[in-house]
Amino acid sequence: MRKPTQPLPYIEVLRKLARAGIAHSPEISRQVGNIETLPTLQQRVDHILGIVNQPQRKPTNMLFFVMYDIESNKVRRHVAKYLERKGCTRVQRSIFLADLDTAQYQEIKTDLAEVQSLYDNHDSIIVCPISTDQLRSMRIIGQQIDVDIITHSRNTLFF
Repeated sequence: MRKPTQPLPYIEVLRKLARAGIAHSPEISRQVGNIETLPTLQQRVDHILGIVNQPQRKPTNMLFFVMYDIESNKVRRHVAKYLERKGCTRVQRSIFLADLDTAQYQEIKTDLAEVQSLYDNHDSIIVCPISTDQLRSMRIIGQQIDVDIITHSRNTLFF
């Protein structure tokens, strides 16, 4: 009977991809992945607001967005799975929100920087810390979700 193998660390998986020729990926293919598995917009907004409205968050946690524009379908898929495993919540196809410990934030930044350096690309990955106040002031444009009612904050705009 074979001894079960330990899963490889994420960086080692990416290094294997790089050695396998990811540097010479085919032309950019912006085919949309399986979006049926993405929660509805209402569910995503509810999750975000659940983070913001928690009575007590760990003092060592920080909120941050991870946003990316990655050409390679394979790398993009691996990065998305990695962020989900780390506890990040997909807000849109290439935008994740996290409420994680500062050490995990640093680890994610380091790992994503390593991804960026593994192969010749024109990709961009943005890791953007935010405050709960900034997250509360978020507005959704283009959908029929009234975030103001959910967050109990009504603002009046005069034009």
